[in-house]
Amino acid sequence: MSKDLIERLHALTPSRVRLDPAGGAAPLAAVLDFQACHAAARAAIHGQVDWDSIAAALDGSSFRVASRATARADYLRRPDLGRMLDPSAIVPKVQCDVALVVADGLSATAIAHHAPAMCNLLMSALKGMTIGPIALVEGGRVAIADEIGDRMGARLTIMLIGERPGLSVSDSLGAYLTFAPRAGTPDSLRNCVSNIHDKGGLDHAAAAHKIAWLVRQAMHRSLTGTALKDDSHLLG
Repeated sequence: MSKDLIERLHALTPSRVRLDPAGGAAPLAAVLDFQACHAAARAAIHGQVDWDSIAAALDGSSFRVASRATARADYLRRPDLGRMLDPSAIVPKVQCDVALVVADGLSATAIAHHAPAMCNLLMSALKGMTIGPIALVEGGRVAIADEIGDRMGARLTIMLIGERPGLSVSDSLGAYLTFAPRAGTPDSLRNCVSNIHDKGGLDHAAAAHKIAWLVRQAMHRSLTGTALKDDSHLLG
C-alpha cells in the first residue's frame, strides 16, 4: 500500500489505518494515543452524569427519575432493567405534544458535552408544540422513554442518550423518536439520529434541524419508524 493511498485514507476517516506501512510495530505515539482513547471510552461508560449541572443548563423545567438498574454493573449486565422505571419514580401527567427525555446510556461524557445544548435547540426548533418538563434519567436505556412518554401523556418522545463509545469518539449522542410511546414498543417504530458530536459528526444545529423535521413529519403522519424516511435534505 503506497504512502499516498494511506494518507488519503487517513483524510477520510478518524479510524486507525495502517499505522506502520512497513508492517512493523506501531509507533509509540500511536500506542499512547490508543491507550488514551481507550481510557476515555472506559471513563464515558463508567462515569456519572452531574445531573444538577445538566438541569441548571436547561431553559425548561425538568425532573429526575431512575431506572431499575440501581448500580452501574447492573446496568451493563442487565439491559432489561435499564428499560424500566424504578417503581418509586414520579412522572408528571401533563398531556403534551413532545416529551424530551435525557438518559446517560453508555456515555456520561456525551450527556455532559451535548445534552443541554441539544435540548435548548430542540425547544426553540419545536415552537408551536407543547413540550413537557424534561425527564433526566439515570441508568436509562432507549425504551425507558416509552413508559415516561405514556405516563406524561405525550404524543411523541425524543430520547437523547449517550451512545456506545468507540476508540475514535467517546462522546457521541443519539436521538430516538417514538410516536405514541407505549411500553413494549418495538425498535422498528422508532427513528434514530446518531453520531451527534463535534469530532466530525453531526453538529448541534444540523442535528436539531433534522430531528425537528422528523418530529413535524411524525406528527403530521401519526407515525415513526421504518415508514418515516429522513428526506429533510430534499424537502427542507
